[in-house]
Order: sequence, then structure tokens, then C-alpha cells
Amino acid sequence: MTSTPAPVVELAGAPALAPFLARGALLSPLKRPRPEAGWPRTRLVLPALRVDPARLTAYERVCGLPTGEDALPVTYPHVLGFPLAMRLMSGRDFPLPLLGLVHTSIAITRHRATPPAGLHELTVYVDGLAPHRRGTEAAVVTELRSGGDVVWESRSTYLARHRTTTAPPDDARDPAQATDSTDSTAATPTGGAPVPLPARHEWRLAGDLGRRYGAASGDRNPIHLYPLTARLFGFPRAIAHGMWTVARCLAAHGTPDATAIRADFRAPVLLPGTVTYAARGGRFELRGAGDRVHLTGEVRPA
Repeated sequence: MTSTPAPVVELAGAPALAPFLARGALLSPLKRPRPEAGWPRTRLVLPALRVDPARLTAYERVCGLPTGEDALPVTYPHVLGFPLAMRLMSGRDFPLPLLGLVHTSIAITRHRATPPAGLHELTVYVDGLAPHRRGTEAAVVTELRSGGDVVWESRSTYLARHRTTTAPPDDARDPAQATDSTDSTAATPTGGAPVPLPARHEWRLAGDLGRRYGAASGDRNPIHLYPLTARLFGFPRAIAHGMWTVARCLAAHGTPDATAIRADFRAPVLLPGTVTYAARGGRFELRGAGDRVHLTGEVRPA
């Protein structure tokens, strides 16, 4: 028996994010998340994508990246694909509520450096649901093609928290309990406490960081903008975009042209605030007050 090909929808241009945020908010109370639910199989494709140089430069500046490079920043295709992901996740056939959905991790593979100029093809689709000890997690895949070849791809996971009665499989662990190579500590000496990664830089983050990143990326989620709008969703102050923390850490760390990256989001970064970037070898993390870990990650050659 052959499987039915996934439907493909080609878009003439990148959609605006605001309508999807509104639609997702309205539909969220109607959602009943569970790992066995169906999910949309549609693949959204932008077949003739051009990168806006002005928006790219604004993104590079707010993330501490060099401007005018002959290759896209390794995190930028995620920004390009995010409106398509939001279109899928705000739809009636997506089973998880958009309100409260938490970006828990991203894995990126860049097969080769890609110049910003020229035409690119972008594909985004939901790759399934999985049980999580705190609810249900959805995986969203983004692919960037140039000249017909996949030059960049990512897999993001998004968690909807809800009561669960079944334990997830051993490999569906909470990032906060991870013990793999992206853990925030070095190997534990026998009988000793874990050794944190050495601090490299301290960054003071302004209260308007979320607004500046939102203007550059297009992601103007209210939780990132002002204390008042963030409090409506349970945060005491605005929080930094998770993908800004990844981009800023990678700007400090550096990445090879062909690279594999894994990052896990551990805790929100409140704005304004001060964070410490720490790294050793291919591993990095972002820590806050009291050495609270906000982000852990790893960079390696692909």
C-alpha cells in the first residue's frame, strides 16, 4: 500500500505574522492537545524567495553579527521560514494551542554557506507529534534550497503543556533533564559537583531588545515587547526571543561553513537583564543571575 503524497501549497510571498498570532490566540481555547492527535500534512513552499538586504542588515546588527558578509547567518533561514511555520501552527488542523506554546529546541544543519543574493526555495512542514513528560511536543522542519539542493535545514520542537498520564519514551526527555553533549556542564568529576563552562563574555541586555529584534525578524509576539504585554501572558517583564539568544551566542562562538548545531531553551531571559556567555570547545551556554542556565548548545562540523 502506497502512502498519499503530502499536499504542497506554493505561496507567492512570505505571509505576515500578525494575522496568524491573532488566529492562533482565538483558536487556542478550542484545542485539546494530545500526542496521538492528527496534524497538518501540508508542506508550505516559497519557490522564489529573495532576501531583503535591509532586513538582513538589521538582523545582523541586533544579533551582534558582522554585516555585509557573503553568506547568510546560520540562524537566518529560521527567521525566513517562521511566518510559514506560524501559518501551520495557527491553523484549525494543528492540534496544539498557539497560546502558551514553548519553543524547546532547535537543531540546524548547514550543508554549505549560502549567499544572500539570488533566488531561494523555502519549505516548511510539521513532522509529527511526540509525548513529553509535561505534555505534547510538535516538530517543525524548515528547508532552504539553492539551485535545487538542500543547503540548510532545521528541526524545531514546540511544547504544549498539559496533564499527561503516560511516560514518554526514554529519548523524549525534558531539555532541563538532558545529559547529552549539549548539557550545560562538563563531565562530573568523581565525587564532585558538575563543572560549569568557563565564562567568556557578559552582556547587558536593554529593555527594548525584544522590540528591536522583533522589528528585524518580524516576530512581534507581545511577550517580547513591553512589560505590560508580557504580563498578560504570565511574565513579570518582557522576555528575549529564544532565537536571538541562539544567534547572539553563535555570533560569539563562530560556525564553520558546513555545520551542525543543537540548542536547547532552558529558561526565559527577562529584559532588561545581564547574562553571561560561556563556552568550551564546541559547547556553549547562556547563564543569568545565580548561574541560572537559559540556553545550552553545541556546534560541530557537519
